[in-house]
Formats: sequence, structure tokens, C-alpha cells
Amino acid sequence: MGYEIHITRKTEWFDEDGPEISLEGWKAYIASDPEMRLDGYAEATMENGDVFRIEHDGIAVWTAYSGHGVDGNMAWLYPGSGGIVAKNPDREILAKMFEIAQALGARVVGDEGEEYGADGEMAEAAEAAEEAASPGMKQAKRPWWKIF
Repeated sequence: MGYEIHITRKTEWFDEDGPEISLEGWKAYIASDPEMRLDGYAEATMENGDVFRIEHDGIAVWTAYSGHGVDGNMAWLYPGSGGIVAKNPDREILAKMFEIAQALGARVVGDEGEEYGADGEMAEAAEAAEEAASPGMKQAKRPWWKIF
């Protein structure tokens, strides 16, 4: 198994209904991003030498990933649950997923509903770090000129 992260337009990624990212929309995004490549399959060599391969028309790989091809590592993204999915992404892949989500009018959400931001960190973690940096000084949600 593994932990999946979703690029979704739905309220909850697992909802049956709600706005979806179509396969055509996903392919159009891939065609517009020179760092993405539509392969139509994902393939990995297992420890025993067997090759595990999954085929789907929408499977793409992020070729600019710093770990691309290192020890067979690839940043695969694929359609699922009405959105785009990556399994066990690291912080760098999460940041790319956020960039993709912005282009698709979506957001990045984990299996348990946590959201991720531009830096690949959970949104709540970023707020907690902000609070830790300035204890007792909650950041204003208004522009500075409207505080006074």
C-alpha cells in the first residue's frame, strides 16, 4: 500500500460527487508543462528482479524531479478519484503538486484530509511554525495598512 496525496477540486477527495479533473484537462496540463511527460505507464523493478508495471492513459512523470531516475525513482502522477494522485510523495513532489493544483484550480490533500501548501508542508504545520517564531503574536489575516 502506501499513503496517497490527491490534487482535487472536491470538498473531500473521496466524495462521489463534485467537480473533477478530467483526463482531457490533465493531459492538457501535461502538454503545457515542459517538466511533465505523459508516459501512459509506471514501471518498477522489484528486489527479486520482477518488473511491476501499471498502464493507464493518464500516467505521467515529473522529469525535473531531483531524484528522477536515481535508483529507479520516479515522480509518477496519475488520475484517480476524480483528481490526480501521487503515492508517498516527498516534500519536493508535494511542492510540484501544489504548483499543478494552482494551474488546475484545485488543492493538494492527503488521505486523511490534511492540506499541503507551496512549500510542500502541511498547511497546519506552516501555521504552527509561524506561531512558534512569534509566540503570542498571531499573524494578522488583513493587509498591514488595515491593522491600524
